[in-house]
Amino acid sequence: MKTTKEIPGTATLEQVAIDSRKNGTTPPRRAELLAGRIEQGAALLAAFAEGISDAEWGLAGMGTDRRTIGVIVHHVASMYPIEVDVARVIASGTAVTDVTWEVVAELNAKHARENACVTRAAALELLRRNSREAAAAVRAFSNDELEQAAPFSLSFGAPVTAQFVIEDHALQHSWHHLARIRAILGR
Repeated sequence: MKTTKEIPGTATLEQVAIDSRKNGTTPPRRAELLAGRIEQGAALLAAFAEGISDAEWGLAGMGTDRRTIGVIVHHVASMYPIEVDVARVIASGTAVTDVTWEVVAELNAKHARENACVTRAAALELLRRNSREAAAAVRAFSNDELEQAAPFSLSFGAPVTAQFVIEDHALQHSWHHLARIRAILGR
């Protein structure tokens, strides 16, 4: 398996933190690390997707998830703005009560229908842009905002922190789907 340093377009979390300090910005360390991990996961997914064949891009998933690999990559890209918005709501101390697994399933099914023929170029461009914007948004979170908790319906109404929402959704989403795509392809 390639390490992060061997994958073009990726950087270690330390490199990301150093680069942001060179640019004159100093987000809270936790926000910077979270943002770097979002960028890292997106870069890994993009690099893997770039390296598969056109036939593999069009392969359907396994089990009950029959979306193609291309649709899954586009799905990850499309979800970043929603995932960050949910984290912002939690960071404000407001409960999120209208996001359920049924709503997620409907959203995913609609996305799959509307993007069944997505091109690799379009999906990867969206993945790069939205992950970059999500990371920038996460860098703007203060430590107090990251620590703020509020009930979240997707977590069964448990009061979760904004940091948890970022980690469990915007951050891990690309890693989760990359693992599933690797499983589909047996890699």
